[in-house]
Amino acid sequence: QVQLVESGGTLVHPGGSLRLSCAHSGISLGWYALAWFRQAPGKEREGLLCLTNPGVPTTYLDSLAGRFKISGDNDKNMIYLQMTDVKPDDTAVDYCAFRFGVGCYGEYDYDYWGQGTQVTVSS
Repeated sequence: QVQLVESGGTLVHPGGSLRLSCAHSGISLGWYALAWFRQAPGKEREGLLCLTNPGVPTTYLDSLAGRFKISGDNDKNMIYLQMTDVKPDDTAVDYCAFRFGVGCYGEYDYDYWGQGTQVTVSS
């Protein structure tokens, strides 16, 4: 049914930038949301940003302070996570997630997940 494939994770120096991509397929009807989550070593998975199908973004973490932005391209069936001024604490596996319904909500409300892509921020 719904499939999500993340890409773009890599090793990057502190202060650098990168863009993660999530290709999605199998979405055809109704309201839904797509979101980015991450899980750092030794920490719980946390939500970063969410985008509803009308294109309304929601920020889960105020601590991102504008460094990360979510966007989508419906023609290409893609969503993106633009990361700037990355920090060592951004080292994590980043996941793309999908949920049916209206609104973003929390981690356990999501129905489908990608396999994740590793982001490592190090000198």
